[in-house]
Amino acid sequence: MTAQVAALACDAEHRFSKRVQDSIVLLAGRGVQGDAHAGVLVQHLARIRKNPQAANLRQVHLIHSELLDELADKGFAIAPGQLGENVLTRGVDLLGLSTGTRLRLGEDALVEITGLRNPCRQLNDLAPGLMEATLDRAADGSLIRKCGVMAVVVSGGEVRTGDPVSLESVPLTHEPLQPV
Repeated sequence: MTAQVAALACDAEHRFSKRVQDSIVLLAGRGVQGDAHAGVLVQHLARIRKNPQAANLRQVHLIHSELLDELADKGFAIAPGQLGENVLTRGVDLLGLSTGTRLRLGEDALVEITGLRNPCRQLNDLAPGLMEATLDRAADGSLIRKCGVMAVVVSGGEVRTGDPVSLESVPLTHEPLQPV
């Protein structure tokens, strides 16, 4: 199966869920055109309060659609965009990527993975117990965060539902993803 964009979402307001779109435009160094989280500096409201001059490492939020399948198996009916993602992928092991991995989305857009999205309690507003369902434990007891990855836009372009997703480059040394 070819890795692809399963769905796209964007919202100009700071809401938890985003509206599904047929296409989005990624802007180099900024994020998703028209999205509340686009910007060179941090746009996440809680993070602005901590350091408004911090670089925006969360310009684009990607989630693997396999997570929605897993949640459905646990009784959660989650639709694209509801978890706040901009790009829903299929066929990409997002959580297994290294920090610094670059993904090509469609023909032109290129994003660089900066880290994991840390699930927040707002997930439980969608459905009680949803936050816990997006977390797991590794054999060594460490926490596994499954709610996707964050990225910055290296080169912009339009991305459409159904576009291919491909690995453009992978760092020589694997650096495990950490929350950003």
